Amino acid sequence: MNITRLSAPLLLVLLAGCGPSGSKPPAGAPNAGMPPPEVDVITVKPGSATLTQDLPGRLQAWRSAQVRARVEGIVEKRLFAEGSDVKEGATLFQIDARTYKAAVEAARADADATRLVSERYQPLLQIRAVSQQEFDAAAARHKQAQAVLARAELDLENTAVPAPISGRIGRALVTEGALVGRGEATQLATIEQIDPIYANFTQPGGDLLRLQAAVKSGKQRRSDSAKVELLLEDGSVYGSPGRILFSDLAVDPSTGAVSLRAQFPNPKRELLPGMFVRVRFASAVADNAIRVPQRAVQGGEQGQFVTIVTADGKAAPQPVKTGGMAGGDFLISEGLKGGEQVVVNGMQKARPGTPVKPVPWSPQATPGATALPPTAGQAPTPAKHPAGDNKKEG
Repeated sequence: MNITRLSAPLLLVLLAGCGPSGSKPPAGAPNAGMPPPEVDVITVKPGSATLTQDLPGRLQAWRSAQVRARVEGIVEKRLFAEGSDVKEGATLFQIDARTYKAAVEAARADADATRLVSERYQPLLQIRAVSQQEFDAAAARHKQAQAVLARAELDLENTAVPAPISGRIGRALVTEGALVGRGEATQLATIEQIDPIYANFTQPGGDLLRLQAAVKSGKQRRSDSAKVELLLEDGSVYGSPGRILFSDLAVDPSTGAVSLRAQFPNPKRELLPGMFVRVRFASAVADNAIRVPQRAVQGGEQGQFVTIVTADGKAAPQPVKTGGMAGGDFLISEGLKGGEQVVVNGMQKARPGTPVKPVPWSPQATPGATALPPTAGQAPTPAKHPAGDNKKEG
């Protein structure tokens, strides 16, 4: 056979066939001698756990006062910086006082005149030069003039608009030159005291019934703690705990919820009225409870599950059911008995049936470990791969 007439593809096939049979892939080939991937795990065990609920709420100032014009007039000056702290009694606005000064002078003159008449009638009454009726009328006119003077002095005083309470004042609602107080007490600004600050939130009535049933059956005990935590919109926990002030005694028929209020210290003015927050508070205590971090629980078409490391070192999905929250952890009501190694980080590496190397989990080294949890008993967002691939892992 003439090799020079063979086509190039056929020549390559023949040359490939001349190589040594049974040769091994190069040492650098994928998956050649690779150790099993490491995954962060916790070993679950039963214990006492405080059940918590995270409920949405809104912050409200501890005290709030509207600054209003008590007399009619033109605003001459604004005497405060918007957004600053003001003291009770400090003058905030100055209203044109010339008309009121003139009214005070006139009322004072009238009061002096009626006083003199009353004083002159006193000795004349004793010698019966004037009647008792004339003396009484003069005394009454003097008292009426004194009342008019007092009202005029009060109106003059109200031209300097004071701060009704101490606190932080917002923006001015009127400008210099505005006519205020005609027919109504015009609002000029608002002062709010925000240290401490209130958090108003609601609890579903159904949750109360379930808690009462669990306590009655002995599965749970009521929590005696009145302390609560505040979770901000970015998922962080506010540094200072608060306390529950009260809970309504009735369920709102329009919402089916019970209103509650908590109070938090706010010395640095970090919390502002109107902010949306979540309030975490203890609702009950459960014994022999199994808890796992929220990030360890996944959801799929078949329901919730966790990934565990089996005795032979392989990853396997384990169906579970959650039964509430304990801080940022889920309480497992079904599926785990204790002693299992549950994968917390690295679910994308722990595919079912693949060997893995379990490493104890360190929460401090986990990005996003303090992420805002859902409400009690809420399942996490279902994943596309129920076998254990969590694309949102950090």
